[in-house]
Amino acid sequence: MLSRDEFAKRFGPRAIFGMVHLKPLPGAPLFQGSMADVVEFALADARAIAKGGCDGIVVENFGDKPFFRGRVPAQTVAAMTRVIAEIARVSRLPVGVNVLRNDPQSALAIASATGAAFVRVNIHTGAMLTDQGIIEGEASETLRVRAASAPDVLIFADHLVKHAVPLAAYDPLQSAKDLRLRGLADAMIITGAETGSAPDAERLESVRQAVDAPLLIGSGLTEENAPRFAAADGAIAGTAIKRGASVAEPVDVERVKRLVRAFKRRGGR
Repeated sequence: MLSRDEFAKRFGPRAIFGMVHLKPLPGAPLFQGSMADVVEFALADARAIAKGGCDGIVVENFGDKPFFRGRVPAQTVAAMTRVIAEIARVSRLPVGVNVLRNDPQSALAIASATGAAFVRVNIHTGAMLTDQGIIEGEASETLRVRAASAPDVLIFADHLVKHAVPLAAYDPLQSAKDLRLRGLADAMIITGAETGSAPDAERLESVRQAVDAPLLIGSGLTEENAPRFAAADGAIAGTAIKRGASVAEPVDVERVKRLVRAFKRRGGR
């Protein structure tokens, strides 16, 4: 598992990963018919993220709603592999892969093919009630697939992921320990309730006290609230770096620069 010091050495202190939200891919209900347009939009965002000073990029099939609960079709894997390979060609930043809603095996396959540094897994351990239904973590399968096919790819796993709730009474600190110590997550992501919603800073602090692991803010980071998250080792930024802070808009280089400055100003290692 990745230590906090190793995270900082590999990605930089208070590392910020900018989100590339892919437009709908082939097979998705909202696909507009042109993979070239998907690639062009993604590359423009990736270049803006790099120019703005981010330490890495996360790519996810954000436009493919409604999402599959688990395995995605082969055409989704093929399309994401093409886009991420193109991003890797134009940028030296480390890339992470998130296959929504919860397909870590496909994400690992894409990472293995493209040289991506990590995968994001929304539900790695336990079970959550989501808008896709009940999703159960598959840590045992995921880690064995990684060992066999992509041993150098890290697993960044969400704790109490957004757009989901626990099925029953839940000890959040015990679940955080289980995610790290039994699920072997390399880094843990803390989010708010939905896309663009900030997490509870007190929950971040309590998880920090319970688990000695790299912790990332996974949603809702802004210039204004960045000082509240001094306990975080990194962040994944999406909505706040878009033009007008609208998730559907392109990445705005100036907004990236301001957010990077605000977040790196204090905290972390």
